[in-house]
Amino acid sequence: MATETITKSTEQVAEAVSKLNLTGDSAKTASYPFYLPYWDVSEKFPPTQIFKFEEPGKRADPTKPHLLTPSTTLNHLSPYIGTEVTGVQISQLSKEGLDELALFVAERKLVIFRDQDFKDIGPDRQIEIARYFGPIQRHPTSGNVKGYPEFHVVYRDSKHRGFRDYHGEDRANLTSWHSDISYEKQPPGTTFFWILDQPELGGNTIFSSQVEAYNRLSPEFQKRLEGLRAVHSAVYQAENSIQRGGPVRREPVETEHPLVRVHPATGEKALYVNQGFTRRIVGFKKEESDYLLNFLYDHIAKGADFHVRATYKPGTVVIWDNRVTVHSATEDYSYDELRHAVRLTPQAEVPIPASSN
Repeated sequence: MATETITKSTEQVAEAVSKLNLTGDSAKTASYPFYLPYWDVSEKFPPTQIFKFEEPGKRADPTKPHLLTPSTTLNHLSPYIGTEVTGVQISQLSKEGLDELALFVAERKLVIFRDQDFKDIGPDRQIEIARYFGPIQRHPTSGNVKGYPEFHVVYRDSKHRGFRDYHGEDRANLTSWHSDISYEKQPPGTTFFWILDQPELGGNTIFSSQVEAYNRLSPEFQKRLEGLRAVHSAVYQAENSIQRGGPVRREPVETEHPLVRVHPATGEKALYVNQGFTRRIVGFKKEESDYLLNFLYDHIAKGADFHVRATYKPGTVVIWDNRVTVHSATEDYSYDELRHAVRLTPQAEVPIPASSN
């Protein structure tokens, strides 16, 4: 992106950011005001650097004795994706248990832990757990927690409308399939989402298995996709932040990734495209790229038999693997209701192309 496109005067940004920070009634209403979104006009992050990554799931005992104990109850939501877990406190897991968690999430794609004791875990322990799975990405545009830039804050109430502000008013529906920050050179793997306040009805997330989306394609079509690469871009996200008066803490990047990637722990192949950040297929003309990407987006969106809806309530921690899933928030609750959650997003390996296996 050209520098002049994303430049605003310090005074303009400072005024806009001061309006974004929440105080007063919001602080009184939120169950966890410590985690209210915070923007600092002076906050800048350097470009992310390539790092050596070791997949924790590859160290795990496949029987998972430290995670799935006799007191653990599992409720599988679908053959392809999604499991609800009770009887486990994430904050108490050993290193062996965390390795097993990485493998379990890779296998099930999405795992929903119920009845987590948030009094037993504060921001430092949350970050310590997430960092076990890789360096935590600091989001370039979203609200974070004051003093803890590792947190990406999701917040919506009657005055702050979240995804509707992001997407605008001219859409008939706000479903927006994406894999978080897939524009990074090393996009995220095991990702943590902590539910703080939740509407009584609605406000959940739809998840889709990119492994099963790939498996449903014909063998010949799979072969055609393998070896192709697509550009994932952070530019729209940065431009939207500027339009809303928000910050751009890091210059937006564009990165090429394989259309089909391999998970290092399970060996499964998965589609790796999403409407949120994928922009074009490398080497294709625009019409060719648009045609193929739109087919894949349509295939993913219509695959209701490999989707699940993760339902939330306070005390829930949702963990998914961004390498093999896409998801979309659902805007199906009243503007008067409060929805508040925080995400920690550890980065993983440079995507492994399927054609290399």
